Amino acid sequence: MTPLDLLDEMKVYVEREIKDLILPTRVDRRKGETPERPAEVHTMALPNKKAETERIPYVLLQFLTSKDEQEPGEYPESRCKIRIVAATYSEDKAEGSRCLLNLLTRIRLAFLRDGSIADRYLLKTEKSQPLEMIVYPDNTAPYYLGEMLTEWTLPTVNTECGLAGPYLENRTPTVESEVEQKW
Repeated sequence: MTPLDLLDEMKVYVEREIKDLILPTRVDRRKGETPERPAEVHTMALPNKKAETERIPYVLLQFLTSKDEQEPGEYPESRCKIRIVAATYSEDKAEGSRCLLNLLTRIRLAFLRDGSIADRYLLKTEKSQPLEMIVYPDNTAPYYLGEMLTEWTLPTVNTECGLAGPYLENRTPTVESEVEQKW
């Protein structure tokens, strides 16, 4: 289970959670219409530079870091930080900011409600790894940007050498390590 798999599963999850949240898009100057649709979800990067404004509204899922560590007497732990960038559009400043906050909140509430993605990736919401969300106060109208920083526990990789390893000796079970055993 890799960060790439987490991104792919998160894309499916976020698309499902926001599919009924219809947001304004840029005005079609030729037709004089302001179409609406759910936000697109992309992983790692947008297709090109023009997409930064032309594909709005969107959600961009970006891998930031991963860390594998093991405390003495504990199971190894694998963690991954994912940045979620959201962008919305509106000619109305109040509506644009509210659309952005609504989009980020919809994702945040789904993460907190479920606590996991694909039964493999657990959201970390401890004091040391809070679920952070920000709406940028910059004057970028008619575009509105914000982000969320998340941290996830990934299934750990087991050694293939057949040795149990020192981390199994005198281990004090924790709720998290018991969950990891099910993987």
